[in-house]
Amino acid sequence: MLVDSPPEQRADTAPAPPTRRAVRALGLLLSVVILVLVALASIAVGAKALSPDQVWHGLFHGTGTYGDVVVDERMSRTALGLLAGAALGLSGGVLQALTRNPLADPGLLGINAGASAAVVTALTFFGVTSLTGYVWSAFGGAAAVGALVWFLGGSRGATPVRLALAGTAISAALYGYLQAVMIMDGAALGKMRFWTVGSLASATDSTIAQVLPFLVAGTLLALGLARPLNAMAMGDDTARALGANLNRTRALAMLAATVLSGAATAACGPIMFVGLMVPHVVRSFTGPDLRWILPYATVLSPVLLLGADVLGRMVARPAELQVGVVTALIGGPVFIFLVRRRRTAQL
Repeated sequence: MLVDSPPEQRADTAPAPPTRRAVRALGLLLSVVILVLVALASIAVGAKALSPDQVWHGLFHGTGTYGDVVVDERMSRTALGLLAGAALGLSGGVLQALTRNPLADPGLLGINAGASAAVVTALTFFGVTSLTGYVWSAFGGAAAVGALVWFLGGSRGATPVRLALAGTAISAALYGYLQAVMIMDGAALGKMRFWTVGSLASATDSTIAQVLPFLVAGTLLALGLARPLNAMAMGDDTARALGANLNRTRALAMLAATVLSGAATAACGPIMFVGLMVPHVVRSFTGPDLRWILPYATVLSPVLLLGADVLGRMVARPAELQVGVVTALIGGPVFIFLVRRRRTAQL
């Protein structure tokens, strides 16, 4: 497992000078502007490109024309991309702080594996075929695995290393189970193939409505943990001296990450690298302060997810390349670059 070197773990998280805070705030505002532009591109670009007039008309004066219908469908897709991207980025930032591992993501704790295993179980053994059934099965599987990782990691005595080891072991077992079931059941393999790639193409208002309460609750909880997680980054003894409750903070961080990544995975399927790359890259220009890392990750992760989705629609016209494939193609080389670039230590 790769972790930040000790000096970086204990980097000062004291308030930044006014000039630096202003630069960070300006950068966050610029990130929001970029997000708006990418969201508009997500609505305008697809198998058939729409003109700015058609996008404007569809957004504000929809009357049922072809362009209006396309805009309406792409709005649901874009909204889901915004929500899922923010959730993945936030959960990655929280997990990197919780495990003190700058290359952690929701897959490290088995959350993606739990969601996938639950969906294939519901499909194969219970005949679930509806999108609603997939959503709730995936979310239940993610929540169950999150609780199991917390229990196996030591519950109140949980440490970053124990949590990561428990998550890795459970992921390996669940992916083995998932592959075995899909090999034995050809029908399940065909139906699961699309979901396991990760896609925004099946976005509907109903899907968004089902996962939205969990995403909102998880976001508020994650942002509220920035200060105690900052204290924990300076070491357990220092965190206790600063008044942080370690067990409560770790439990709530696990809960926030599970809810966020579980809901996103339930709605879109497992999408890799977004929760890893964005918080990691953000840390390089914000420093280790989670009060800035988490807001930046909330804004820039949807930029990456929607940008990858737009790219996938452009390169394979009139078909499309699923967003999970695009993020994997982008994330692999970036991951290698980050590993080689950073000073790392092995536990």
